[in-house]
Amino acid sequence: MKIEEIFPEINEIRDEELRSKVIKVWEYAIEKGGWKDFPLEKIPFTLLIPTERNLVEHTRAVTRMAMAVARERGDVNMDFIIAGGLLHDVAKLLEFEYRDGKVVKSEYGKRIRHPVGGAMLAEKFELPYQIAHIIAAHSKEGEFVTRVPEAVIIHHCDFIDFHIEKGKLQS
Repeated sequence: MKIEEIFPEINEIRDEELRSKVIKVWEYAIEKGGWKDFPLEKIPFTLLIPTERNLVEHTRAVTRMAMAVARERGDVNMDFIIAGGLLHDVAKLLEFEYRDGKVVKSEYGKRIRHPVGGAMLAEKFELPYQIAHIIAAHSKEGEFVTRVPEAVIIHHCDFIDFHIEKGKLQS
């Protein structure tokens, strides 16, 4: 399973070292979470609502939406947007597990939410602190810090995608 094929947006990261580290984070999370032989396209992006949308679709959509916003603004770091978008939910591979034929919350996930776990992964692989911040601040944990502009964009794009999916249930 080649990360660049699953997430082609990764190839738009100009900084080669950053691109390589983003790939390594995904590879590590897949291995550590026990997903090596499980198609990522079968992992739901959330357990909060019933959805057919998977983690890969959600991650790519958030990343592409954020890239569009960043292009329009023109005053944010595009490499940070792409890396942050691609990694914002990477720790769901640790927060979730496949058990008894379904994806459920893992013991790890009961103790450490994916924004925190993802920031820890970013730190482990020595990504810039801004990337760890984007990951940590993309959800409710971000309400307690001042978000950098790239984190504001990822946060809103993530919630746009979630709320549109949630709205389908009410239609």
